[in-house]
Amino acid sequence: MSNVIPEGFQDLFEKKSFAHLATVNPDGSPQNTPVWLEFDGTHILINSSKGRKKDRNMRTDARVALSIQDPDNAYRYLEVRGRVVDITAEGGIDHINKLAKKYLGEDKYPWLQPGEERVTYKISPDHCTSMG
Repeated sequence: MSNVIPEGFQDLFEKKSFAHLATVNPDGSPQNTPVWLEFDGTHILINSSKGRKKDRNMRTDARVALSIQDPDNAYRYLEVRGRVVDITAEGGIDHINKLAKKYLGEDKYPWLQPGEERVTYKISPDHCTSMG
């Protein structure tokens, strides 16, 4: 088991790669959501609104899995299993704006709702598998 994203797959974080984030519901069943993401060299960072299902799940059970598919080659992907090690609203708007720039080419996240609290989640990878 490795807590390092394989060097040969770090390019997926530079591309407009979507990840499917799996969290654990209170009854133990899986919940899955497509998300934008980035990699800071150690942790995977994602963003969501406080109160959404994935937010509630990650606050209750820190275990997550992500499947990140290469947008240029559907048969190349990285699967990461890990734990959420930090959840913060501080800088959450700046983070979603940064992701909007990467994924949409927009300076600001266009779907922000009045009163919405954006939250950044830091995921520490525990195990990675890959193909392609």
